[in-house]
Amino acid sequence: MRFLASVLALLFTLLSVGAAFPHENLAFSTRHSSLARRVTNLETRASAKRCPNRSSKKTATTPSTNKPVKLASNITSTLHPTSHPTSQASHPNAAASNIASSVGLITVKSSTCGPSGATKQVTKLSGPNGNINWLNCGFEGAGWTPPLIRMQDVITQPLSSALKSPSSPFKACSPYISIFEKYGNQHGIPAIIFASFAMQESSCNPNTVGGAGEQGLMQITKEKCAGAPNGNCKDPDFNIATAAKYFANSLAGNNGNVLLTVGEYNGWYLGLTEAKAFAAAFTNCCRCQNNGDYLHQFFNGWCQNINPYDANIGKYFNLNKCQPA
Repeated sequence: MRFLASVLALLFTLLSVGAAFPHENLAFSTRHSSLARRVTNLETRASAKRCPNRSSKKTATTPSTNKPVKLASNITSTLHPTSHPTSQASHPNAAASNIASSVGLITVKSSTCGPSGATKQVTKLSGPNGNINWLNCGFEGAGWTPPLIRMQDVITQPLSSALKSPSSPFKACSPYISIFEKYGNQHGIPAIIFASFAMQESSCNPNTVGGAGEQGLMQITKEKCAGAPNGNCKDPDFNIATAAKYFANSLAGNNGNVLLTVGEYNGWYLGLTEAKAFAAAFTNCCRCQNNGDYLHQFFNGWCQNINPYDANIGKYFNLNKCQPA
């Protein structure tokens, strides 16, 4: 009897343990599933913070990393009169209702820098005037060697037409449009080029004074102020005229290479490397860096009637590391 009682007790114990295991296994499975989901979410957020294609040195053309920037439905780029239309299909991921588009693409070919990588839609990495890697040719290697782009090659919007868009970033420039157009016509340069400089330099505020005393809309340096009416270097007509003449002369000196000349206007130079451009990042003058996204933001942002900062177009965003001034 004692033996039988022991056997029955053992069987009862085994049945009790077996009944408990399914619940324990279910609880473990639930916790594992929860942890797995949390890791996936963290990876997703981390991926979203990474700069597109930062790890790749090649021109980005794949839809997964070069998606069109979502913009107002009434922003459209128009073909510069001397550019040629193209029948290239729209970007496969483009939503026609909210993407800035162009009826033409830059047609410049460069044996050194390869295909332009231009896209009808303005994306984080490309636009009608080429891919950022093409505009920055050599920047991540031996040094900047810009393709030869002449003024007639550049895809731009007429400034007056651009202002008709309710979302145009040039609204602040409205009082000075006739001045930009006057000196644009005088030098054979699209007015939106000069207005883009004004937006970059002063947000089209004629009363702006820079940290080194730069003056007015175009932030011209003091030595260029000789002859200003009543000594007022901020006078919009004088200020724009002086900057336009300086840019036109620089353009002529650069054999008509507008990409090189625009870059130089913002402190870029032949042979500039990523390391040199970003060298000031960890100094007490973080904003002394060259903006690695400048050329793309200028030609595929401002010149397409798009504020590149609002649209967050670019690849490096190196100035974002700097504390607010």
